[in-house]
Amino acid sequence: MSIRPVKHESRAQPTMEGAGVHLHRVFGFGDPSLTDPFLMMDDFRNDDPAQYQRGFPWHPHRGIETITYVLAGTVEHGDSLGNQGLLGAGDVQWMTAGSGIMHQEMPKGDFAGRMHGFQLWANLPSSQKMTAPRYQDVKAADIPVVVDDDGTSARIITGEFWGKTGPVDGVAAEPVYLDISVPPGKRKTFKVDTYRKAFAYIFAGSGTFRDASKPIGVKVEKEVNGEELNIRDLSGNRTLVVFDTGDEVTVQAGDEGIRFLLVSGKPIEEPVAWHGPIVMNTREEIMQAMRELQNGTFIKADH
Repeated sequence: MSIRPVKHESRAQPTMEGAGVHLHRVFGFGDPSLTDPFLMMDDFRNDDPAQYQRGFPWHPHRGIETITYVLAGTVEHGDSLGNQGLLGAGDVQWMTAGSGIMHQEMPKGDFAGRMHGFQLWANLPSSQKMTAPRYQDVKAADIPVVVDDDGTSARIITGEFWGKTGPVDGVAAEPVYLDISVPPGKRKTFKVDTYRKAFAYIFAGSGTFRDASKPIGVKVEKEVNGEELNIRDLSGNRTLVVFDTGDEVTVQAGDEGIRFLLVSGKPIEEPVAWHGPIVMNTREEIMQAMRELQNGTFIKADH
């Protein structure tokens, strides 16, 4: 067994999307090979309705899948195919945009005005970019939760983990998407398929992800008799940790415990041509999509 070392660590950055939704971008619009097959991730977390209630009005998608996971508040959605629904706390929506879809997402806070959720974009391989669009709306009660003897818990949104399988299926990247909580002071190891890219996103508490020898974020304070004295720099809220190769991920939870998303998927390793919510393989395909948006043929009648 080999512990995956940390390849990259960064903090989510504040930005604005849609009609004025304040959120934090975890990653995206950079080097897509770092998190392949995942393209972008946003953390939309706010307790001020004025900063999110205008939402994400009608907009197109093609060539990707979007995964929306709600923790607090609700998200009302509708699309050009006539689908409508409401995502509540703990619910998940996995939308395969495929050949093209127009949709809107309108967040609404809970009784205290709080809104919190994540949206992750997964790329589609060239062979599936023009597939028929589809939705998978999954209620919180249908997502299995496994609790280990030490109190560590995992919500399994998709993929197989600890003997349970998440309800979302048929996704091109064959991802494993987990919401993991580790109690204070516990050290825990999780298996990750060697051939998949993997990342963790911390959104509560703090902890240290380790390779075989030392935690990430170690700061060398000074040397005494030739030996380094180190201070652990725990990774906390809104921290992205991208792992290198290996088949295990280890975390040491801090004094408040740690909660994070652990996501892995099969890399696609194809060229990426990207224009906002449309992701294809070539610039020519992007231009074709833009022409179709202009002339009204973006939505495929046979789909």
